[in-house]
Amino acid sequence: MLSVLYYWRMPDLLPVVDAIPHDRNRVPPRQAVTRKWPVLHYGDVPRVDLATWRFEVSGLVEHPYTLTYDELLALPHQDTVCDIHCVTRWSRLDNHFEGIPVQDVLRRAQPRPEATHVLVHAEQGYTTNLPLSDLDRPENLLAFRHDGVDLTPEHGWPLRLLVPHLYFWKSAKWVRGFELLDFDMPGFWEQNGYHMRGDPWREERYGSVHVDQVAINRYRNSSKK
Repeated sequence: MLSVLYYWRMPDLLPVVDAIPHDRNRVPPRQAVTRKWPVLHYGDVPRVDLATWRFEVSGLVEHPYTLTYDELLALPHQDTVCDIHCVTRWSRLDNHFEGIPVQDVLRRAQPRPEATHVLVHAEQGYTTNLPLSDLDRPENLLAFRHDGVDLTPEHGWPLRLLVPHLYFWKSAKWVRGFELLDFDMPGFWEQNGYHMRGDPWREERYGSVHVDQVAINRYRNSSKK
C-alpha cells in the first residue's frame, strides 16, 4: 500500500510528498533498475513558444479555464519523491520532481459529479487517458523540474505530467491540458495496443481496448464542430 507523507524541504520550504512504497518491494515484476533516464517518445521533440503556450482544463468541469505558462508557475509548488517505471521494463528509483500539484489544478476547475475519466492532451496532438481517480492523487504533479534542475526538452520541458503509480507513458511529456469526460477515451498508445490503465504491479502493459464506442463517436463528432 502506498504511503504518502508530507514534510517540508529546506531552505525554500516547499511541501514534499513521499510517494515511494515502503511496505513492499519497490520494483514491479520483470523490471530492471537503472540509474540512467532513457529518452523514449513518439515523434520529434516539439519546439515550444512560451509566449503562446497555454494550459487548458475543459470538459465536465464547473469552471473551465486556461492559463499561460507564467500563470501556471505562479500557483503553489510541491516536490514529489517517487520511483518511475517504464513499460519497456526499466525502473528508476528515488526521483525528485518539482511542479504544481494536479489536485490544485482540478479543484480550481471543480469536476462535475458525472466526470469519471480524463483525456490528457499534449503537444502535437498526443493524448493519454486516465481514470479521474488515478489523476486526482496528492503525489501527482505538472512537473517542470527533476532532481533540482529544469527538465530538458527531451524529458518534457516546459511541463510534463507525473503519475508515478502507473507506467510512465501515462506521465505525458509536453502536457497542455486536461479534458474531463464521462467515459474512458483511449489515448495514442492505448489505441495502439497499450493497456487502458497501466498498473506496473499488475503488469498491465498491453491489452485489448474495451470502450464505449457510442460515446467515442459522439466525442469525435462534437470535436469536429
